[in-house]
Amino acid sequence: MHPADLIVLVVYLALVVVIGRSFGAAQRTMQDYFVSGHRLPAWAIMGSIVATETSTVTFISIPGFAYTTNFTFLQLVVGYLLGRVVVSALLIPAYFRGDVLTAYQLLGTRFGATTKRLASSVFIATRTLADGFRLFATGLMLAAVLGLAGGGGLRVSRLLPFLPEDVALLTMSIIVIAVVTLLYTYGGGMTAVVWTDVAQLVVYLGGALFAAAILLGEIPGGWGEVSRVAGAAGRFQVFDFTWDVTRGYTFWSGVIGGMFLTTATHGTDQMLVQRYLCARSVRDARAALLWSGVVVFVQFVLFLVIGAMLFVYYTQHAPGEIAAFTVDGRIAGDRVFPFFVVRHLPPGLVGLVLAAVLAAAMSTLSSSLNSSAAAVMGDFVVPWRGDRMSEDQKLALSRRLTLLFGVLQAVAALAALALSRRVVDEVLGIAAFTSGLILGLFLLGTLTTRVRERGALVGLATGTVVMLWVKLGTATTWQWYVVIGSVVTFGVGVLASMVLEPDRAR
Repeated sequence: MHPADLIVLVVYLALVVVIGRSFGAAQRTMQDYFVSGHRLPAWAIMGSIVATETSTVTFISIPGFAYTTNFTFLQLVVGYLLGRVVVSALLIPAYFRGDVLTAYQLLGTRFGATTKRLASSVFIATRTLADGFRLFATGLMLAAVLGLAGGGGLRVSRLLPFLPEDVALLTMSIIVIAVVTLLYTYGGGMTAVVWTDVAQLVVYLGGALFAAAILLGEIPGGWGEVSRVAGAAGRFQVFDFTWDVTRGYTFWSGVIGGMFLTTATHGTDQMLVQRYLCARSVRDARAALLWSGVVVFVQFVLFLVIGAMLFVYYTQHAPGEIAAFTVDGRIAGDRVFPFFVVRHLPPGLVGLVLAAVLAAAMSTLSSSLNSSAAAVMGDFVVPWRGDRMSEDQKLALSRRLTLLFGVLQAVAALAALALSRRVVDEVLGIAAFTSGLILGLFLLGTLTTRVRERGALVGLATGTVVMLWVKLGTATTWQWYVVIGSVVTFGVGVLASMVLEPDRAR
């Protein structure tokens, strides 16, 4: 690894920690720590939303998707835009009624404490487990890129002599990412999370743009060649109107499934709802959410275009290098972009792109730590003994909970070393499995007035059973999970209320 790349990477990590921790002095109360005193500008919240929903997997996988297939991923992004409109109109105003710290307090007000605690527990468990495995996935990619960039010169096993070199490199990658993320999140709270997210958004988009410019310069004929070759190979296809629930990335699964997915993740997931609560008003929160959709769309177009350019470059001008990212006779899409970065970018820029990979990961992980701590405080601790705690005690406990979730996620990531890739992939799908169930509860709370807690809990239980059958007994693609889970939970909840409480359900 060139010294310039290492310097860029180390300086970036140090700056993130310094910037994040600088906000710690302004934290005086639990509200400051979790919702920044409702003082953050809309444009910063917008950048934080985009950075949070962009993971390392996105940064690496979307170019690989376009390399091996086409642009049909954009159909899902159209659904993302529609989902934002629904959240903006239906749910954001509700979060600004009263002093709300978590999304699940709305369910408590509407249905009761049991529903609130159940929904919050589902969020905490799935977020901790899923983001622990996301940390593992990020460590895999960072370790692979560092190993490739180091050309075999890295010897992390000297620090961890009881582990093989590849496992030692992966373990150290996970630990570094976890420690750096925890350092700035612990001290600076949500304010640090949002502002470092904005910086990380600039870093990873800047890294992608630099890589795209260099890649285009490597292709004789420039964009004209890309347009001709990629167009002839069908890489620019956007729409697929096939109606088949077992087939991913069709127009219907993208638009309908993407809309429901975003309504769930951006409307009922504490990690993103917490950002709206940092805004000064409903208007600012709506603006941040809607404009984030525009930036996300442009961002995915950029990553897909990079994938199309990689396809043209390697198939037409460097076919001899394709073997480097071919596994068992098939192109491993996730390896294409990292391979180009470490082999073709000049010293310094490789470090910038590595920093971009970390930025995409840390923006999601830092949000997860803070929002999980907020859920414990807002939904369990404060209702139980908040009136017996001073603000200093609440703030101190909030920070200790952030530390606890950082450790738990790191443990989950390290535990993944003993699991197969297939198991890891299944765990990463937990969030999609549960999001529809929670969205169904929120729809019962906002679209009905007479459904009560018993009906809602019956709907949730039925939705869980149905989703287990869909997941284990059918070939339905994940894009439909939120649709099915939310519709079943909502529909059964309404019917159960008519049976259990007919006088209220009319």
